[in-house]
Parts: sequence; structure tokens; C-alpha cells
Amino acid sequence: MSDGADPVAAFRIEAGELLDQVERALLDLTGAPAHRGLIDEVFRGLHTLKGSGAMFGFDALARFTHHCESAFDRVRKGQAPASRALIDVVLSARDHMQALIDAGNSSDPALDGAGEAILARLASAVATAPAAAAMDAAPAPEAAPPEAEAGWQIRFRLPEGALANGSNPLALLDELRDLGPCTVVCRMGELPALDAFAPAECHAAWEVTWAAADAGEISREAIEDVFLFLIDDMELTITRPGAPAATADAPPLPADTAEGPAAPRPAGPPRESVRVQAERLDELMNRVGELVIAQSRLELLAMAQGQVDAASLRAVSEDIQRLSAELRDTSMALRMMPVAHLFGRFRRLIHDLAQETGKSIELVTDGEATEVDKTVIERLADPMIHVIRNSCDHGLEPAGERAAAGKPATGRIVLSARQAGGEVLIAIRDDGRGINRARVRAKAEAQGLIAPGAPLADAELLQMIFAPGFSTAAAITNLSGRGVGMDVVKRSIETLRGTIDIDSTEGDGTTITLHLPLTLAIIECMLVRVGAGRYAIPLSAVEECLELPATEVAGTRRRNFLDVRGELVPYLRLHDSFASDHPADLYQKVIVVAQGRGRVGLVVDQILGNTQTVIKSLSRFHAGVSAFSGATILGDGSVALILDVGALIAGAQKARRTRGDRPAESAGEAA
Repeated sequence: MSDGADPVAAFRIEAGELLDQVERALLDLTGAPAHRGLIDEVFRGLHTLKGSGAMFGFDALARFTHHCESAFDRVRKGQAPASRALIDVVLSARDHMQALIDAGNSSDPALDGAGEAILARLASAVATAPAAAAMDAAPAPEAAPPEAEAGWQIRFRLPEGALANGSNPLALLDELRDLGPCTVVCRMGELPALDAFAPAECHAAWEVTWAAADAGEISREAIEDVFLFLIDDMELTITRPGAPAATADAPPLPADTAEGPAAPRPAGPPRESVRVQAERLDELMNRVGELVIAQSRLELLAMAQGQVDAASLRAVSEDIQRLSAELRDTSMALRMMPVAHLFGRFRRLIHDLAQETGKSIELVTDGEATEVDKTVIERLADPMIHVIRNSCDHGLEPAGERAAAGKPATGRIVLSARQAGGEVLIAIRDDGRGINRARVRAKAEAQGLIAPGAPLADAELLQMIFAPGFSTAAAITNLSGRGVGMDVVKRSIETLRGTIDIDSTEGDGTTITLHLPLTLAIIECMLVRVGAGRYAIPLSAVEECLELPATEVAGTRRRNFLDVRGELVPYLRLHDSFASDHPADLYQKVIVVAQGRGRVGLVVDQILGNTQTVIKSLSRFHAGVSAFSGATILGDGSVALILDVGALIAGAQKARRTRGDRPAESAGEAA
């Protein structure tokens, strides 16, 4: 089976990037409708998509995109403004283009009908836009420009490799003929000898002439637009018939062969990029994981070796350790992406939500350069959409309510990201009405989530909004209110080994913070022993290690708290939690880990040290074991389970609510 790249698959990827580029420019245009650079960016994106779609057989896409391109060509020429109505309909057209790309060449009457409806809206938006509105700042010319009267003559040669990159000179000539009747002459003056002839290269040059009577409204810009995406690398001269070789509009033309003078346009330094398939990145990470395991085994062997060559064996172990660490860091860097890729997706969402809710909403982003594992970014989109929709629908008040509260009419959604140790914090904040604690408690009691009057810490009460089916919305809307979404958010974040914090002030807004690991592939862990089993605790969660006081060794199993420098910290006896039948050590250790805003201690028999952990998923048979987030293979070939700190704390919280214990005074008493 061929391992060659599928050109259609490559087109779909590039088309998606073009559509994202067009969407960003359209959204920027809503705040700066007269920005010529943004208008040109939209036009170029649509023009490229149309040409590429036709080249790869996406004829329906090319036909549909042509209408949108024509509309923005009018905007470019000052014949219509970039009105809000036009931007909105082209955004809808962008979504339809994506649907056409996904559908390929398959026929879908529903899709065709949707496209016709969008084109009708497009025609209306352009027709109702007075051309004078876009031309107020520029006086109308008193006469036709001289270039429209004198005709045009062009000479061009395509750049090297143009055919291999998909350029079609015949299609370019057809576009030139569409501008007006012209004469086309092919020049073969530089045709190489047969032994130097490269069949994949275009060796011809062309000369195209429009007579004055046929030039009509043809402008220099219209001619250059035909070569829009080749113009920086190709040889192209545009002159008026009979004009001297050096004019204000064209550079001096050197003498050349019979095919006519030609001068290459200066090109900037090439910008190279590499697109790596996700499957290959994953395969690379698997190889790195195996290398880390092999290094760990070799290190154990070197430490146990008592022969003369132990020193050299140790040196090899150190070399492998260094190489594996470098390869690990390099491979992880390949997987890292700035959260700007994620935040950029939500600009369109905010735009659409503002229209749907009738509210004025502003999106602000911060920390977009913060990098996260690509898998984390891919799996964060859906849960963040749920949170943002909830913030816009429930959190932000209507303009009248905001005015009565002394707030600006425009609500604000702030997305921020920052790295803190081995995790990334992504916050979604709104400046809306905040969470009503009384309504949350009433709803939780009505659904039987908590006993009436049961004492709850504030953070624990706010976490109730993530319960399945929980909603305090007074009415069901198209956006929210059905109690579906926030529980999905929590499950999605937990599958990423993350946690969620909520901070809300009534009347001032709500902040939901997602605590996420930097990567899902390899992490640093603390290896501990509980009974006869060994377990791994993510090092990013570990704050400190303590000796379990002798007074606590035989303490009650109902309430376990440690006084750590004046703060009460709850602790879990993992020996009891895992029902180990191995006798507990006399001198046990407490690993204090951070969970959200609080802290909790995990009692273990022995701390074995730190280790690089290659995370392996648990089998389906173990999917219901919530105390563990995965497993890893140790240097001696045995398996250690990775503790899911969040699940352990959640289980302790549930047990405490069942017992009716009062919440602790300190923030750390979550368990």
C-alpha cells in the first residue's frame, strides 16, 4: 500500500486553514469595516479557496465561493461597504463552505438548498449596500483613468515548480480572457535542449495584449489579481502598448530574447513550515516511552552490578538517561501548541451568541502564548464551549439590567491562560450577575444531592452546578437551562486528569478555572509503597512530605486531620482505602497534595523516590476503578497504578456528606 500523501486530504487541511483565516479577518472587520488590509485578506482567502477547490474537483465549493469572492471584490473596489449584514452572511457562507468540503462530491439537496438561501441573503446584502456609502471619503473621478483608454500588454513566465504546486497556466489564460477580448501569444524562446528538458516544468512564456477598444474597465489591479498567489515569485511585466519600457507603473525591462523582456518581482525570504501527522507524533511518543522504560531498567541493573565494569555500565546508564530526557523534551515540545489556537475558535462563538441572546458581548484573551499538549487543546474545545455558552446566557445580564447595576452595556468574557508549575490554568471569567448560592442550595436539596440544612463549604456548594441534570435557570432557552452540559464539562476535564475551581461574587461575575496537566504522555511522579503494592502520585500535585505522628497511627478512622503549622489538613489512609491485607509499617509517611484550593494528605507506608512515568491507559475491565487515572511500567517490569487525586478527594467528600460531618474551618478541609 502506498504511503504517499493524499492530495485531497492535504487540500481539506489547507482549506480549513483558509476558512479559519477568512473567519478571523471577518470578525476583525466588525470592529474596523473600512480596514483595507482585512478586506484584502478576506478576498485573497476566498480567491485561493475557489481556485484550489476547482483544481481538486470540489466544483460545488468553487461555484459557491465565487459569489462570495465577487461580493468582496465589490467591497475592495469601493463599490459597497463591509456592512455588518454582509459580514454576517459571509460568516454563514464560511460554515457552508466547510460543509461542502466535508461532503466532497456527494450531492445533498438539503445542502444545496441551504447554499441557495445563503446566496440570496448575500445578493440582498450587497444590493442594499449603497456604493456611495463606501465612496464618501474619495471624490469621484471626472474622467475615465488613462489606463482604461490605452489598453494593456503583459508578459509573464510562471515560477519554477509552479506546475508541481498545482498552478494551471491554461486556467490563468482563461481568467485573463474573461477580463476582455485579448490576443495571446506563446513565446518559446527559452525552450531548453532535449537532454535538459524537464517535463514537470513550464518552459513557455506568454504575451497577452488588450487593445484600447477592448480594454474597457480593465484595471492593473484586475490583471494582478489573476496572478495573486504567484506574483511574488513569477516574472511579470504590465505595460501599456507603445509606452516606453521604463514607466512609473513598471520597472525597467532588460533586453532579452525574442519572447520579450521579463523581470522577476523581488520576493522576500521563504517562510517554511512543516505539518506533522498526529499519528506520527503519537508513534514518536510511544518510542520515547519505551526508551524511558529501558533506561530505567538499565539504571537498576547498573546499581545492582557489583563487578569491575560497574563504573562503565553506570556511565552508559547516565548517557541513556541524558539522551532519553532530551528526546522526551524534544518530543513533548513537538506536541505543544499555544492556547491561541484554542482561544481563536471562540471569537466566532461569541459573535454568534451575541446575536442569539441580543446582548452586546466583548471577548478578551490573555496569555495566548501559553503552550499545552495538542491532545489537551483538542479535547478542551467542547467543555469550554459549554462554559462560555453558560456564561453568556446565565451569567451576563441584559443591557437594561446591567445599566441598573451601574455596569457598562457591553458584557465581557475573559479567557486567560498561565502556566503554574507542571500544570496550566485556563480561566473563563464573566462580569455578570454571579451565582446565587441560595438558589443553588435549594435546587441541590430538591434533587436530593444534599440533605436539607446540611453544612457545606462554599467551594463545595458551588461545585453542585456540575451535578448531572443540575440547573438553576428559570426558563429553558436554546442555549441552556436543560441541566445538560456542566456535568459533561466536569467529566471531560477529569478525563484529562484536571480539576475545576469556581469563584463567584454575586453581582460581580464568575470565574471558572480549569487546572490541566501540561502533557498527557510522560509526567514526573513520586513512587510510594502501600502494603505490598507500589503506586505513583503526580509530582505536580505534591506539596510536601511529613511523618505521620505516633498519636495518629492508631487514630480513629472516622475523622483524620493533621495540624500542619496551625492549619488542619485532612488525610486519607491509603492502606485502608485499598483494603491492603499487608501489615502497615510502624512509621508511615504523609504526602500532602494540592487539590483545588485545599490540601489533603495521603498516608503511605514508604516513599520510594521520584520517577519518570510513561502513562498507559487502563483496560476497559478497569474503567470503573475511579481511584486510578492510569498505570505505568517500572524499571523492573512490574506495574504501578497512578493515583487519581481528584477522585480520591471526591470519594472522601461524598463519604463526609453521608456521615453528616461539619465542614472544616480551613480551605484545605475538602475531605
